[in-house]
Amino acid sequence: MDIRFYNTLSNKMEIFNPIETGKVRIYTCGPTVYDFAHIGNFRSYVFEDLVKRYFTYSGYAVKHVMNITDIDDKTIMKANELNTTLDIVTRQFIDAFFLDIKKLNIIKADVYPRATQHIGEMIVIIENLEAKGYAYHKGDSVYFNIDKFPEYGKLANISRDKLSSGLRSDADEYEKDNIQDFVLWKGKKEGEPHWATPFGDGRPGWHIECSAMSMKHLGEHFDIHMGGVDNIFPHHENEIAQSQCSTGKPFVNYWIH
Repeated sequence: MDIRFYNTLSNKMEIFNPIETGKVRIYTCGPTVYDFAHIGNFRSYVFEDLVKRYFTYSGYAVKHVMNITDIDDKTIMKANELNTTLDIVTRQFIDAFFLDIKKLNIIKADVYPRATQHIGEMIVIIENLEAKGYAYHKGDSVYFNIDKFPEYGKLANISRDKLSSGLRSDADEYEKDNIQDFVLWKGKKEGEPHWATPFGDGRPGWHIECSAMSMKHLGEHFDIHMGGVDNIFPHHENEIAQSQCSTGKPFVNYWIH
């Protein structure tokens, strides 16, 4: 029996055709560990668990990767509010997350990569984007130039005439009407963790984290990416842009929200 999904990328129901026969590689957006996960988060995680279980039931070998966002605007803000370190803040919410998924009988992912453990992979992607002319420096930060990627907006179904050429956003999250060049690497700021890179000290933007973690563990082209509808724009839209422009390959075949 065919497995069918509504693919956000094509805006239609599609029959699932795996890249490798009998295998499926899935990436799901996991918790941002600045607070306890809530019922809305777990609605997504339970749905993803159901999809994974059905693939297993149907005879597929499933590789499932779920990221843990342990550095972004929210986690840094929480650490500063509590006057403690990022690691101390995130560790308690990571532990709570695993207790919660156990209570809900959610099958654990094969890999739970953390953003802070994949800085090297992020640097490589940004260097590729710079070398190919998709990224540029402004001040101490590095941005992705959306004008260089004609397909930008295809996932969120955004018309090209709504794009704000030449404007930049440092924020991890922003409204769909605020369509600007997005930050790949944020220059060093007081009170924020930072890493040394060839393009300056600083920390990653949120979007580059998932591209680095997913491609590290699933390859540059994989089957399915899942997450909440709130992640379609800007997060998933930006993932597509930076990943495809870095590798020159398709990124994900099916986007399920």
